[in-house]
Amino acid sequence: MSERQPTPEAGQTPQKRTMDIVEIMSILPHRYPMLLIDRVIELEPKKRIVALKNVTANEPHFTGHWPDNPIMPGVMTIEAMAQAGGALLLTEFSAAEREDKLMYFTGIEAARFRKPVVPGDQLRIEVTVLNWRSTMVKLKGEATVDGKLVSDAIFTAALVPRVRASKEVKPSDS
Repeated sequence: MSERQPTPEAGQTPQKRTMDIVEIMSILPHRYPMLLIDRVIELEPKKRIVALKNVTANEPHFTGHWPDNPIMPGVMTIEAMAQAGGALLLTEFSAAEREDKLMYFTGIEAARFRKPVVPGDQLRIEVTVLNWRSTMVKLKGEATVDGKLVSDAIFTAALVPRVRASKEVKPSDS
């Protein structure tokens, strides 16, 4: 994490941790154009995460989704919530342990899209853990722009083994 703080003494509020884009990419497998969080500004292990997504006009979905009136697809805000939740969950594992694990989005409940998100907006994504089991979690996500709720959902995710494609070695043509 960008900020390493000492463990708080009894009765003190734990200090928040942050992540920059390089740290996020070391945890999540997503890359452009599907990496949808730019920074983590708060992280309370196993409890909650707050991430930011800067919405820009050059993102590929804007060329085909209402091109004369660009609006970020609502499902992309839900995906951003899921990625923030994945970042929270996967921080519980070492880099070596993450090599063999992925977090899959497994369900969405009660998703609501309340206001359009447009280029120039900054999404503030807050994800809170509702239930955490060893390989399954239930999370509540809220996305806001300028303090106004734009979307929210309850979703589940599962920890699964990462399957890597095997590289077939061909015998040389000697």
